Amino acid sequence: MTGSSLQSSADADPRATQAHAWACGVLGLAQASFAPASADASFRRYFRIRAGAQSWIVMDAPPQHEDCRPFVRIAGLLQDAGVHVPAILAQDFDNGFLLLSDLGTQTLLDVIDEGNADALFGDAIDALIVWQRASRPQVLPPYDETLLLRELNLFPDWYLGRHLGVALDAAEREALDGVFRQLVEGALAQPAVYVHRDYMPRNLMFSRPNPGVLDFQDAVYGPLAYDPISLFKDAFLSWPASRVEWGLRTYHTRAEVAGLPVPPWPQFRRDCDWIGLQRHLKILGIFARLTLRDGKPKYLADTPRFVRYVMDVLPYHVELKPLAELFERHVVPRVDAGA
Repeated sequence: MTGSSLQSSADADPRATQAHAWACGVLGLAQASFAPASADASFRRYFRIRAGAQSWIVMDAPPQHEDCRPFVRIAGLLQDAGVHVPAILAQDFDNGFLLLSDLGTQTLLDVIDEGNADALFGDAIDALIVWQRASRPQVLPPYDETLLLRELNLFPDWYLGRHLGVALDAAEREALDGVFRQLVEGALAQPAVYVHRDYMPRNLMFSRPNPGVLDFQDAVYGPLAYDPISLFKDAFLSWPASRVEWGLRTYHTRAEVAGLPVPPWPQFRRDCDWIGLQRHLKILGIFARLTLRDGKPKYLADTPRFVRYVMDVLPYHVELKPLAELFERHVVPRVDAGA
């Protein structure tokens, strides 16, 4: 976006025009190209600004919807730990703009395949362990009972109720609440570390050093197994069970060597399943909400992936049988029918 094209689009996208002018002013540029780099599920957008061989990223986070401060704060924590994240070059909190270093144009999701997965996942595991080793209590918000339950309730409220049109009767709701209590108790019993909360290839840049880590502004202090299972039960790419097991075992082995408080393998594997279920149910609710409330229907196409993730895990955990019965009764038939 340059010159007259930028001017002609000002009425259509005044924030993009404002962000471009702000970044050029900060960088001392008379002219620079300016184009969308990416958008995410929130109100944040990212633009790439180029001048000659140099490029930077501008984050546009409308202050009435988003707060840039957690991004800046957590970027500092990650950088101090030794994780590769964008440098914060300038900030305008009042208007919701950040100027960031550019970590490149390819995410791990863009480049990963069976041929390079061992190496790329290995890098991601190592970076995660570096982040977790830096963990300290009372630095990040706790992933506590209130937050865990609020996330879980997105599933009955948005996915079951508003998307599928399922109204649970009193007995079904009581059974679901019982499963939720078990999942929350299991999460709170895990060792606590820094949790990125969306640690997956789409948020990891293919860079040097590899990976560059993005989308960390919602980080919390909570269950150790949350990020490892997020990495291998991806929202946008499914892996065979053998790859998931390899990844979790690789993480477990390296985490033990690094001195992290990982429990013995059987307990850790169970922790992964249970916190994974909490995440899968939450994401089903979030993707339905993005479609119905926020007008972003593309995410709904990935909801069957999470139904499969849930159904793959439940046969191994008899304590969670009520959730399996609920899915078999209300969810699987509708997903099979294309809902």
